Amino acid sequence: MDSNNKNLHKSPPQVVNNKKDLTDVPQLLQVASASTPSSVAGAIAGMIRERGYCEIQAIGAGAVNQSVKAIAIARGYMAPSGIDLVCIPAFVDVRINNEDRTAIKFLIEPRNSRKQN
Repeated sequence: MDSNNKNLHKSPPQVVNNKKDLTDVPQLLQVASASTPSSVAGAIAGMIRERGYCEIQAIGAGAVNQSVKAIAIARGYMAPSGIDLVCIPAFVDVRINNEDRTAIKFLIEPRNSRKQN
């Protein structure tokens, strides 16, 4: 397993007083070129079911490729439930080992989940 995927297989959040404790759920999934798209897709689907959205981050062409495949697979996972996922990409600047890098962040959410004015 890729060290960047260590957060993909955490135990599910605990339910307390009918509310899930989301403090142990990662805020951002980091995808590497060695990440398995179906595993990332499962994590995306799980986060969307828990939080209503998911953010993933990728640095490099290989990682972006795996991310896009995972998003496509996650759409297939969610479609039988009547949930159509959309993806909003953005560039973000990150600092890794004291070096500035540009990453691509993908916001994945159900279609029509944003509030309309």
